[in-house]
Amino acid sequence: MITGLLAALLSAVAYGVASVLQALSARAEADTGRVDARLLVRLARRGPFVAGMALDLVGFLGQLIALRTLVVYLVQAVQAGNLAVTAVVAVPVLGARLHGREWAAVAAVCAGLALLAVASGTERVAPVSAVFRWDLLAAAVVFIVCGFVVGRASGRWVASALGFVAGLGFGVMALAARVLNDLHVGHLVRDPATYALILGGGVSFLFFATALQRGAVTTVTAAVIVAETFLPALIGIEVLGDRARPGYAPLAVAGFLIAVAGALVLARFGEPAPQRRAADAEYWDA
Repeated sequence: MITGLLAALLSAVAYGVASVLQALSARAEADTGRVDARLLVRLARRGPFVAGMALDLVGFLGQLIALRTLVVYLVQAVQAGNLAVTAVVAVPVLGARLHGREWAAVAAVCAGLALLAVASGTERVAPVSAVFRWDLLAAAVVFIVCGFVVGRASGRWVASALGFVAGLGFGVMALAARVLNDLHVGHLVRDPATYALILGGGVSFLFFATALQRGAVTTVTAAVIVAETFLPALIGIEVLGDRARPGYAPLAVAGFLIAVAGALVLARFGEPAPQRRAADAEYWDA
């Protein structure tokens, strides 16, 4: 369990720093008014974005290791903690401002995760049906369609909505990674969960990058966290057999809610204007 917890924490730190670096680059690119796959090609020419991609890879590997040994709700709650990392790193990089409430929220995230770590049981590899694996793939396709539709809309809500759809895709990715018990190539090629993981993670990353163009990094990340945390946690409990240690269920619930609530409070702290972030991105690229 210790190895899995350390892997989850490493994943949260890597994802949190990556979000700031990717926001720095994404806001420097022109918004085309839709989800444009070419955005990733343009961003790949920017140093901070490439560094963020490398950190995302580290984060994914850490999350994958954690999902092999920990219950889903603990891993996803730790992922919610990456917003605390984003908030702290955004202060020097994006010129954000953290006040007393935000620092208290950072402490709440840490406290909630500590409670969860104490209360969580070990992951049990519960067998799932082929229908569930196909359902994951179908869900990934539905979320992709929704993301492209939302991406063509206009309004202040679009960034958060895109972040929410991205979070749903990342949740599918996490569940798919959890149920992939046989990692032999032949099995992976035949398993629908493999393609749910690829689609859920890959296209959702495009939605996330697009959302970062249109909204504050913490607001977008908060929407991602809500979507990728609660639904996979519930599915993990109802379908995959995740449980708290005997007698520790109330502590696990409290820790989960405190960690996520603290992360959401951080969604409202101040960031500089888009023009400033764009100028900062050019500076870091130079």
